[in-house]
Amino acid sequence: MSTLSRVLSGVAAACVVALAPAAQAANLNFLTDTPASWMKQADYSSLTHAVREAVATKQDGESVSWNNDGLRNSVKIDANITVTKTEKDGDKTCRDSEVVVNAKGQSMTVRPQFCKVGDGAWVYQKKH
Repeated sequence: MSTLSRVLSGVAAACVVALAPAAQAANLNFLTDTPASWMKQADYSSLTHAVREAVATKQDGESVSWNNDGLRNSVKIDANITVTKTEKDGDKTCRDSEVVVNAKGQSMTVRPQFCKVGDGAWVYQKKH
């Protein structure tokens, strides 16, 4: 292999190594337009409170609306929160919900589940 070929091969390899993270990140560019990318901590806190309130008080199939008015975010964000299902197993109660969040013409849907034992607090269930 000539010196020129070795140099070009080395440059090509260096470019692949250097640009691989950028290429991977480029595949995730669609995430920059999701409502979550526009939410601030106050939005997350307020929405979380609204979801927990709905889970604690609404009947299956009932919905409640949420928005970030007054939370000092210039991007208008709103959500529709619906409790979709309740299951009981002895003293344990679990509730599924659907949260559709909208911002800047984009929407995203999350389906958190909360469970409690007896009169305890509702606890978010991580999905594996």
